[in-house]
Order: sequence, then C-alpha cells, then structure tokens
Amino acid sequence: MGTVVVLLVVTGVVALIIRGMIRDKKNGKSIQCGGECGSCGGHCSH
Repeated sequence: MGTVVVLLVVTGVVALIIRGMIRDKKNGKSIQCGGECGSCGGHCSH
C-alpha cells in the first residue's frame, strides 16, 4: 500500500514539472538560457 502512495506522489510531482516546462516553452523560455537572450550567446529565437 505504501508503495502505491509513493508512486502516486512521485507521478504527480513529475507531471507538475513537465507541465511547468511545457508552459515555459510556450511562453518563449528555454532550458538553456531561461529567456534571457542577452546572456545565452545567441541560442534563443528572440
């Protein structure tokens, strides 16, 4: 029973992280530079 609870909690946390990454990507932020295109060396598409 405890294993199922831990699995559900971990799955929920991973889902929230992925949702946040997708939201950031839609807002134009990237993992490489965090949306600060002046400091990422030109890798951003802005």
